[in-house]
Amino acid sequence: MISDDLLKILACPECKTGVSLENGKIVCTQCGRKYPIRNNIPVMLVEEAESDEKK
Repeated sequence: MISDDLLKILACPECKTGVSLENGKIVCTQCGRKYPIRNNIPVMLVEEAESDEKK
């Protein structure tokens, strides 16, 4: 489980805005990228994120 204190200091590495916890993933509040959590460790790498954006 990710603590609230950790969520407060995490930021999306792509757009540098805050994140929230949704459905077991770290979700950027601006761009919507979803970062996985593996073994209770957030994987905050852009290349690991799921994105709804079309390129």
